[in-house]
Amino acid sequence: MQSASQAPGTDGRMRAILFDKDGTLLDFEATWSPLYRRMAHDFAGGDEARAEAMLAVGGFDAVAGRMKSGSVLGAGTTADIVRVWFPELDGAEFQAMADRIDATFHAHGMRHSVPVPGAAEVLDALAAQGYAMGVATNDATNAAKAALAALGLDHHLRHVFGYDSVAQPKPAPDIVRAFAMAVNVPPAAIAVVGDNLCDLEMARSAGAGLAIGVLTGNSGEAELKHHADVILPSIRELPAWLRSRFPKPVRMPAGKLGG
Repeated sequence: MQSASQAPGTDGRMRAILFDKDGTLLDFEATWSPLYRRMAHDFAGGDEARAEAMLAVGGFDAVAGRMKSGSVLGAGTTADIVRVWFPELDGAEFQAMADRIDATFHAHGMRHSVPVPGAAEVLDALAAQGYAMGVATNDATNAAKAALAALGLDHHLRHVFGYDSVAQPKPAPDIVRAFAMAVNVPPAAIAVVGDNLCDLEMARSAGAGLAIGVLTGNSGEAELKHHADVILPSIRELPAWLRSRFPKPVRMPAGKLGG
C-alpha cells in the first residue's frame, strides 16, 4: 500500500469523498446477483446451460457463488455487458439492447437495492465532519440516482456520476475530475472509496489524494492491496479512520457546491 500521509498539491487534508456505489454503498450480491440470474435465464429463453454460460462470460464464479473481482457484471458498464452477452449486435440494435438493460437496472434498483450495513449512519457522520460527498458508478446516472433516493441516501450524495455522464467511465479519471469541479476542490483533496480495482485505478489516474479499498464487494485484499492507500472492512470504519488522521473539522473552500 502507498503512503497516505500527504496528498500532493494540498495540505494533505481530504475535503471530499467520492464513493463507488455497488459493493461499497450497496450490497452487490444481495442487490444484483438475483437480477443477473433472472436476466440470463430470460435472455437464454429458459435454456439453463446457455444462461449459465452467459453468467460465466460475464464473470460469475459458479464454484464461489459470486461475481469475480473486476468482472464485466461486477464492475463493467451496460455497454460492456451487451458486448459479452450479445457480441453479434451493433449499431441501433446494440443501443436498443443497452437501453433495455438500463431500463431493467433502473426499475430493479429503485425497488430492490440493499444498502451495506450502516450506510446511512456513515454518510451522516461524514457530513457532520464536513466532507462533500459524491458517487462514481458504471451504472447509468439516472438509475444510480433513483436507487440512492429509494434508500434515502441521496441527501448527502448530491453529485452522482454514471458511465453516461462523462466521456470515459471508470477506470478513466473523468469522474474524479468532474466531481472535483462540482465541489471546487482539487483531485488531491478527494478520497476515492471503492471495492474494485477500477475504483482505485480511477483514483490514481486522476491524482486523487487517497485511494481507499473496502471488502464489502467482489474484490479481496489480495486484489486491492497494491493499489490502495488503505483497505477497510467496510465504509463503517471510514469516519473514524479519517478522524484519526485529520482530526480538525473540514473547511470547504468558498464557492463549493453542496455535497
